[in-house]
Amino acid sequence: MPTGGGKSMIYQLPALILDGTAIVISPLIALMKNQVDSMRGMQTEDYVAHFLNSSLSKAAIQEVKNDVLAGRTKLLYVAPESLTKEENIEFLKNVNISFYAIDEAHCISEWGHDFRPEYRRIRPIIEEIGNAPVVALTATATAKVQHDIQKNLGILDARVFKASFNRPNLYYEVRPKYKPEAQIIKFIKQNEGKSGIIYCLSRKKVEEIAETLQVNGIKALPYHAGMDAATRSGTQDKFLMEEIDVIVATIAFGMGIDKPDVRFVIHYDIPKSLEGYYQETGRAGRDGGEGKCITFYSYKDIQKLEKFMHGKPVAEQEIGRQLLLDTVSYAESALCRRIILLHYFGETYKHKNCGNCDNCLNPKEQIEAKDEVVRALKAIIEVNEQYKAEHIANILIGNKTAAIKSFKHYTLKSFGSGKDHDDKFWNAVFRQSMIAGLISKDIENYGLLKMTPKGHDFLKNPSGFLLVKNHKYEEEIEEYAGTAGAPSGATGGDPILFSMLKDLRKTIAKKKNLPPFVIFQDPSLADMSIQYPVTMEEMQKIQGVGQGKAQRYGKEFLNLISKYVEENDIERPDDFIVRTVANKSKLKVFIIQSIDRKIPFEDIAQAKGVDLKNVISEVEAIVNSGTRLNIDYYVNDLLDEDHQEEVFEYFREAKTDALEDALEALGEDEYSEEDIRLMRIKFLSDLGN
Repeated sequence: MPTGGGKSMIYQLPALILDGTAIVISPLIALMKNQVDSMRGMQTEDYVAHFLNSSLSKAAIQEVKNDVLAGRTKLLYVAPESLTKEENIEFLKNVNISFYAIDEAHCISEWGHDFRPEYRRIRPIIEEIGNAPVVALTATATAKVQHDIQKNLGILDARVFKASFNRPNLYYEVRPKYKPEAQIIKFIKQNEGKSGIIYCLSRKKVEEIAETLQVNGIKALPYHAGMDAATRSGTQDKFLMEEIDVIVATIAFGMGIDKPDVRFVIHYDIPKSLEGYYQETGRAGRDGGEGKCITFYSYKDIQKLEKFMHGKPVAEQEIGRQLLLDTVSYAESALCRRIILLHYFGETYKHKNCGNCDNCLNPKEQIEAKDEVVRALKAIIEVNEQYKAEHIANILIGNKTAAIKSFKHYTLKSFGSGKDHDDKFWNAVFRQSMIAGLISKDIENYGLLKMTPKGHDFLKNPSGFLLVKNHKYEEEIEEYAGTAGAPSGATGGDPILFSMLKDLRKTIAKKKNLPPFVIFQDPSLADMSIQYPVTMEEMQKIQGVGQGKAQRYGKEFLNLISKYVEENDIERPDDFIVRTVANKSKLKVFIIQSIDRKIPFEDIAQAKGVDLKNVISEVEAIVNSGTRLNIDYYVNDLLDEDHQEEVFEYFREAKTDALEDALEALGEDEYSEEDIRLMRIKFLSDLGN
């Protein structure tokens, strides 16, 4: 049954009615606590439900055992690790057990998204304690995982009940991973006060994102397995009690969490498998209300996940890679997200358009691909249905990989027959042929592609086949960058405003007898023409403008922008201020303090384990944003007075502050790039700040 479908009821109700105690095997301490609390909330006595795990003291364990032996406890929750302990096995032999319920049963299978070896030992232990009926429950299981569960628990003859995996209230969207922090903050601000979960793969990223959200005025806390138990359960309680709106977590959070009104689940990193994705997105909208599931995708993340697999046993790597390929297919496909997800779990979605995913709301172009499907099916038959999609795609495009050379597959008729397309196109053909039922994937054998009777019929009598063109996320990122407006170099978002800002800068520069770039540099003006800042606080967040610069020169620019925004009725971006927290700020403070103490740049670099160029770049950023730094002590050691004066005079007359122009004009044999950069810093600091 899908998450929130009521699986717990299936064992809670019989446990209360039957004689004896039901043993519920569950993987997470937080989940047990949650369930025990809710059971106790419905009964007059606490002893109706207990859990037995490593978080209890000796005295508490004794109390639990006394209640169970006295027959007062109806539900005893046990972690698989606790179940395997000899003392617990001996204790349970004396208990009248009504039945065993194995929750989150997908943990049994290596093909499940959360494999736990301890789950494999459940059957032998049940036999040792004493047989009783067994029920296994999960929210996510492909046909392969279902079979593994039954086989491993020795319940192949059990009756199987399956609810639809479709959650019609969930909206699915995959976005290019371009400036994800800014996109997340904008989304949360647009959904003010709603509860949400953000999943990241690493603990470090969890803490970084939580901190970024906090400084942007969002009530958020981190949650991961590296935190102590008290902090974790405190965070979970705050989320349930609505003291915070957002939890940023690794997948350690939320299994079985009983919060019905989670309104969004964001995946900062793409999950390792579609089961994991389905389980995590399933925590949204459990009350049947709105649930937005947004995932950020970049192929680089997939490559990172593949790297993590190196060093694991070969079979495990194969399984991991298969699961990842399915995730990539889901992300890059332009088909209805629901169709793909449900097909993955062995269910057919009857409609062509679900009306509640990004692909259905913004359909991609479709092309006639009858000829391509025929070529793909012929290639599968030519290799006797013994190879995976990746290998067959390489045959079609004529790519002589090591495997193709060793199997002499370059001699096949199909070799190079599809070189008019790339491998991603052919993968889309395989995926959509699979959904159309022309081919199937043999999971038992690492995903070999097999023909179906329907596929053989199609080959005999090919009919029209509309193929939906895939997303190309790297291209979409460029598109996104164009619209989301990161100024590159000196081009801005609003060309009219950009030229007005340049004119204003020229006027101020003349008045103050300074080169224009001392006031604000081009990238800063470009950013203003995108962001339209109208307050001093907003001005300080513009690229290359800090507090000093904003206060010194910002007022006239703000007046001009405010007037322009009003006259042209411009809608300003509502994700304007994305404050960042980074270790950079600590480095900046260290550099400023070191320069105040006249410490040579080389020593600053060594102390922070960075190279000299990095220190100079940081000093440039500090000075560009309006902070005055006195670096005379360092420059005087490098250049004599005449050379300093010559560079100063050059910048006083220069039209731009470009290094290349300065080096050409002043002579590369006379000055190094570092000399010019340092003198430019001194010039900007002395005159501009």
